[in-house]
Amino acid sequence: MTERRDPIGTGAASGAGMGPIIGSAIGTTRRLVGSHPGMKAIERSIEQLSGLETTVLIVGESGTGKELVARAIHDRGPRAAEPFVGVNCGAFARGLLEDQLFGHRKGAFTGALDDREGVFRTAGRGTLFLDEIGEMDLDLQGRLLRAIQEREVTPLGSNQPEPWHARLIVATNRDLDALVEAGRFRGDLLYRINVVQIRIPPLRERKEDIPALCEHFLDGVGERSGRRKRISPEARERLLAHDYPGNVRELRNAIERACALGESDIIGPPDLPPQLQEAVPQVISPLSQVEREHLLRALRLAGGQRKLAAKYLQIDRNRLSRLIKRHGITTEEIGGSGLN
Repeated sequence: MTERRDPIGTGAASGAGMGPIIGSAIGTTRRLVGSHPGMKAIERSIEQLSGLETTVLIVGESGTGKELVARAIHDRGPRAAEPFVGVNCGAFARGLLEDQLFGHRKGAFTGALDDREGVFRTAGRGTLFLDEIGEMDLDLQGRLLRAIQEREVTPLGSNQPEPWHARLIVATNRDLDALVEAGRFRGDLLYRINVVQIRIPPLRERKEDIPALCEHFLDGVGERSGRRKRISPEARERLLAHDYPGNVRELRNAIERACALGESDIIGPPDLPPQLQEAVPQVISPLSQVEREHLLRALRLAGGQRKLAAKYLQIDRNRLSRLIKRHGITTEEIGGSGLN
């Protein structure tokens, strides 16, 4: 049996919804699930960045799959055989987080009975992933900035800096620019970590991907349980109507719950969590309207560049031009520099 790979955007990796420390992951390959242009753009960014040393900032709401994107960048690059190690910066008090990051030397504080390396060092030549970096306090942000700039850390209780060699990827569900304006995040640190930014769209912005994600989760449950279930049309309508404040993680949990509690091989509305049972199915938009909105989304993502938008949509440029004309899409609707 071949090993099943977790897709980007599902929140289904071993560290999804991660605890304070993410363990190592070596030699896996992850893929995108869904056809939304934003997810296709992320897939291209992963391929472009995996072979580079560039620091990456991943932004997105909780549950969108930020850790999975970070793991995919690691897995597809030259560091794949090295550890993937990370910390949830929002899960520790200030002193504990400092110790997790930089380590300590024996006797540095009460209870420090042995030397301990922080994650900057334990990541070796692999990837260091700092999740929820927006939760870090200002004093510690200063130490982090120095560590990144100097490529060395000083453990607590030591005066001797030590080098670190990992690739750095950071993530947040916060608006870091707003935090800088509010004086709660260092602007110089933001400039240092925001070399290349990847934004993961929330599930409510890519509802066309919900059916594919549901099938993926059903496949996973079926492989583990030996019993593959299907979703009824009525339940599918509820799944499509919900806005998912918990994003893909919420969808995954809903499918796993329905599979666990439903007695039939067909999942119906009563098998879904209460918040999905109450979701009101929306009137389906005419196909032409859906097509027009899809075109606009791709064109805006491409900055009005027809060649790039056609690539996102996986059609040729001539067909794209005909569709633009058919739907009467104007430069004003695209924004920026318009169509080109």
